[in-house]
Amino acid sequence: MVTIRPARAEELEALRAIELAAGRAFAAIGMPEVADDEPPPVPTLRAYVDRGRAWVAAEPVEDAAVGYVLVDLVDGAAHVEQVSVHPARARERIGRRLLEHVASWAIDHGHVAMTLTTFREVAWNAPYYRRCGFRDLADDELGPQLRDVMAAEAAHGLDPARRVAMVRALV
Repeated sequence: MVTIRPARAEELEALRAIELAAGRAFAAIGMPEVADDEPPPVPTLRAYVDRGRAWVAAEPVEDAAVGYVLVDLVDGAAHVEQVSVHPARARERIGRRLLEHVASWAIDHGHVAMTLTTFREVAWNAPYYRRCGFRDLADDELGPQLRDVMAAEAAHGLDPARRVAMVRALV
């Protein structure tokens, strides 16, 4: 079973490789632009590590990362910026364990909710997060920073009609 631990600076290229591998699934569902999107550059990932808001799911013996999560603070909530699991380790509940770790961290840091943005209809996106306790946010429930996140995604080329913001209450 994997362990969840803080990400380390020396494994940032491995995190990029995990995201690239996980992203390939989007090509199979007709979203090659998402599959081809570059993962965050190393300096961006390093900033998450430096702020203490990057965790990995690591093999117990080899200590090699097989998944990771990045967290921002958005409108006072712990915002899951990215969660990726290597496809060779899919269906092992690693993503859920990463999310539960973030939930515990968020509660410990006084946050009452977790948010994220994702694809509305992709099976391993919004439907999966609903099973993990998230619910869709209506437009009038979006805070100003979450609106900015979604606007930045649209500017990056993600179709707003296919995206949804979600929340999970923690108290």
